[in-house]
Amino acid sequence: MSKKIMLLGSGELGKEFVIAVKRLGHYVIAVDSYNNAPAQQVADDREVIDMLDGIALDAIVTRHKPDIIVPEIEAIRTDRFYDYEKKGIQVVPSARAANFTMNRKAIRDLASKELGLRTAGYCYAASYEELQTAVRKVGIPCVVKPLMSSSGKGQSLVKTEADTATAWTYAQSGKRGDIAEVIVESFVQFHTEITLLTVTQKNGMTLFCPPIGHRQERGDYQESWQPCVISDVHLKEAQDIAEKVTRSLTGAGIWGVEFFLADDGLYFSELSPRPHDTGMVTLAGTQNLTEFELHARAVLGMPIPEITLMHAGASAVVLADKAGTHPQYKGVEEAVREPRTDIRIFGKPTTRPYRRMAVALVYDQVDSDIQAVREKAISNAAKVKVISE
Repeated sequence: MSKKIMLLGSGELGKEFVIAVKRLGHYVIAVDSYNNAPAQQVADDREVIDMLDGIALDAIVTRHKPDIIVPEIEAIRTDRFYDYEKKGIQVVPSARAANFTMNRKAIRDLASKELGLRTAGYCYAASYEELQTAVRKVGIPCVVKPLMSSSGKGQSLVKTEADTATAWTYAQSGKRGDIAEVIVESFVQFHTEITLLTVTQKNGMTLFCPPIGHRQERGDYQESWQPCVISDVHLKEAQDIAEKVTRSLTGAGIWGVEFFLADDGLYFSELSPRPHDTGMVTLAGTQNLTEFELHARAVLGMPIPEITLMHAGASAVVLADKAGTHPQYKGVEEAVREPRTDIRIFGKPTTRPYRRMAVALVYDQVDSDIQAVREKAISNAAKVKVISE
C-alpha cells in the first residue's frame, strides 16, 4: 500500500530520499522554510513553514494526515513528535531519537553518562561568562558548538582565551532555534574522522555500511571517501558503539554515527538519525544500495538482505563564493569528461559564501588507491564554478 510521507527539511539529502521513496511508489509532502527547496522540486506536494513553530507544524500534520514523518534537519519543534506518535503516525526513526539527536546536550549526555561511551571532555555554557569558565575548565585548544546547528554553523576552534568572545558571538549567530547554550569540547588530536552509516530495521538485524572517511572545514563536510581503511579492532568497536547508541534511541532508519580515530583509540563524536552528508559518496555507486535507498527501505519496513561494497569512491563539494540568486554552473561538461565521474547539482535557488551547491563523484575498482580517487574528485569539483546574480 502506498504511504503518505511528510519530509521535514527539503535540502539535497532530502531530495535524494524523495527520489528513493518515489521509486518505491509512495507519496511525499516536502516541507521547508523557503519555497522551491531541492526536495520540493521532486515531491508530490510542498509546504513552506517555520518548523520551529509548533502550531504551524501541527496544522500541516492535521491537514495532510501523513502515515510517516521523516525529519531531515535540526530546526524542528521535535517535542511535537511524541504527540504524533500517540496518534499513530510513524516518526523516523522515533520521537525519542529525533528529540535526543537534535540537541547536542541530550545526545552527548546519553552517550557519555548513560551509555559510558568514550567522548572528548566537555561541559556546557549558557552565557558568555559561563563560556569563559568552561574554556578554562576544558582547556585550550577546545571546540565551541551551539547545542542546535547543522553543517558546521556556529562552530569554532578556540586557540587562545582571546578567541572566546568571538566564539560566543559566532555560536549565537549560527545556532538554530532559541537555545543559547553551547557545548565546549576538548580538542581531540585525531588523524581520521569516520562516519559509520548504521541501518536499524523494524524486523531485522542492525546493518553497517563500510566506513566512510571525511574531511571538514569550518565544521562542515568538504570531501568523503569509501572505504576508509581502519583496523578490524577499531571497526568492531565502532560497530558495537553504533549499535548500542541506536538501540537506546530506538526506531528504524539510517544513522550517521561519527567517530574520531586518534593514536590512543576511538572516540564517539556525534550522531545524526538520517542520511549523512558524508554519505553522499554512496551516490558514486560504492555500495549496492545508496544511503538514501537504505533509509527508504528501513523507513518503509522493507527487507535489506545485505550491504555490499561495490567500488571505491569519493565525493567533493562544490561551494558558492558569494550571495546571489538564480545560480548557473560553469565547467560541468569538463568535470564529467573523464570516465567514472559525475556531478550532482542540488538545485538550491540561492547562494551564499561556502554554501554547498553540488557534489563531484568518482568511483573506481574496490582495491584502487583511495588517495588517487579522492584527488580526482577534488579536481573535478574545482572545475565547476557557481555563477549567480
